[in-house]
Amino acid sequence: MKNIIALLLIVLISVSCQNESKKISNLELDSIKKEINKIVNSWHKAAAEANFEGYFGLMDSVSVFIGTDASENWNKNKFQAFSKPYFDKGKAWDFETLERNIYVNSSGEFVWFDELLRTWMGTCRGSGVLEKIENSWKIKHYVLSVSIPNEDINRVITIKKKNDSIFLKKFN
Repeated sequence: MKNIIALLLIVLISVSCQNESKKISNLELDSIKKEINKIVNSWHKAAAEANFEGYFGLMDSVSVFIGTDASENWNKNKFQAFSKPYFDKGKAWDFETLERNIYVNSSGEFVWFDELLRTWMGTCRGSGVLEKIENSWKIKHYVLSVSIPNEDINRVITIKKKNDSIFLKKFN
């Protein structure tokens, strides 16, 4: 019985020490946040400059982009196919970041963020997830949404009611 208790104690201490070693310092946290800001800014800049390789090179091979239309839930390959004609014309889209909040998991391997954007559609919100893969950050998931002031939501609901009913038929 004493041997089992001793073994359990050793395992618990070992696991505890491993968990402690995975936590990042405040200095590392600040460094990660600066790096993520630089990456996401570069990503937006690549779109504004129609740099197809620069834009999609920052996305993971299994990434997802969710656009403002309810049908826009694309894996990377589908998003590339949709976007290519825009990039080929010399300008895809230009998003100016107004503010960004970045959050880092305790091991420093995953990051998620939200941002407020000025776009051709007006004010939008973006949110995303990045993962550190072999010392390089890759965008795994991004969601773009048009922000609608609360006082305008009823008018927007009315405007989109017809298209929503058509779109939702495929789920019935």
